[in-house]
Amino acid sequence: MRRITTVAGALSALAFAATGAVGSASSGTHRAHASPTKITIWVGWSKSTHEFGVFKSLIAEYNRKNPSVQVNAVSDINDDKIIAAIRSGSVPDVVSSFASSNVGSYCSSGGWINLAPFLKQSHINVNTFPAASRYYTQYKGVRCALPLLADDFGLYYNQKLFKQAGITHPPRTISELTADAKKLTKRNKDGSLKIVGYDPAFAFYDDVPPKFTFYAPLFNAKYVDAKGHSILSKDPAWTRFLTWQKSLVDWYGYDKLQRFQVGLGQEFSASNGFETGKLAMNIDGEWRVAFLHNEHPELQYGTAPMPVDDAHRELYGAGYINGTIIGIPKGSPHLKEAWALVKYLTTNTHFLAQFSNGIRNVPSTTASLTSPEIKPDPHFATFLKIFGNPHSATTPITAVGAGYQDLIQSFVVKWQAGHVKDLAAGLRNLDKQIDAQLAHAQKGGGGPP
Repeated sequence: MRRITTVAGALSALAFAATGAVGSASSGTHRAHASPTKITIWVGWSKSTHEFGVFKSLIAEYNRKNPSVQVNAVSDINDDKIIAAIRSGSVPDVVSSFASSNVGSYCSSGGWINLAPFLKQSHINVNTFPAASRYYTQYKGVRCALPLLADDFGLYYNQKLFKQAGITHPPRTISELTADAKKLTKRNKDGSLKIVGYDPAFAFYDDVPPKFTFYAPLFNAKYVDAKGHSILSKDPAWTRFLTWQKSLVDWYGYDKLQRFQVGLGQEFSASNGFETGKLAMNIDGEWRVAFLHNEHPELQYGTAPMPVDDAHRELYGAGYINGTIIGIPKGSPHLKEAWALVKYLTTNTHFLAQFSNGIRNVPSTTASLTSPEIKPDPHFATFLKIFGNPHSATTPITAVGAGYQDLIQSFVVKWQAGHVKDLAAGLRNLDKQIDAQLAHAQKGGGGPP
């Protein structure tokens, strides 16, 4: 699950801090220990939610199975903390991140070591992992990460509100989504928003990765051309997407929508807007299934793929794919034990199935996707299908990590607020900014200029 904010600037310094960091399968700790070797893994799951509890229970099972090792799991870790640790030279044994976009920076700088020698030594074929996961765990042939469950995004809809509005099925196209959103919206006597049919706003819930990334596969929008140059202004899909998005924001009223959002509960709490019936439809990740089960089992809801651009109805069933990544930082104190843990957490079908059951993330190996240990759930099954759809896609992995996404996010937030008067000119300028950023990184800058 994506819940953190990354700072692109910190990734610039990482390249200098991690020079020459690629490890080998032959290094590690080989001393005999009378007591268990203590190793530490940093993860992003929050101590305040059920997810970290599930992870800790499975780590306890690993410790029981491997008495020569004692693994300590640390929660609430973000990429800023990981980068700071690498720069300081004081790192945990294993690190995990929700920001797969930063793989390019971690791999190119050596901040996370190359896992290829370890995979070869352990006779693990990378085709064990689905194609999308293989893509966002490497950069230019250096595989410094492996997938630890995956995320994709679909539509959650309130069945009771649908029935009241006379809507019989979830929307399949953007025009249907728009019509249903308007039909489901309810306003107070003063014109303020009481129930929002669908909130298209950027920087609202699920902002890492930025929400605009969720829509690119739905509109068949491309980020770069074959040479790696940004083409947001040249691909008409981006104009269609952003024009639709702002038209719906304007229908609600930008200021009214902002005030409505302020009144909603926190995203990862029982007062979440969809969970409390204030959002009739919402785009969200598969993990929401577990939150709803734990926090609002009484809610009558359904899940479906997100609606797609009317011009690309063949894309229905696809969605945005992302995932938690795991790796070994440069300077890991116990390399042998660290790899053993990474291997277990990323390839052991029993662990992946049990972890998926507990937090309802998508299993990240081909074997675990069809494991009989996976508990059937029609709400969750939607996301397994999205993950397997050939049109599902993720964002480009680049040397600047999420830096180019930060530039796009800054632009689209200004766009929805009405501060961009000429969309075409704005996108052309954005392309120039992204190209300059990437060129700087390729020259060794490692981040935004």
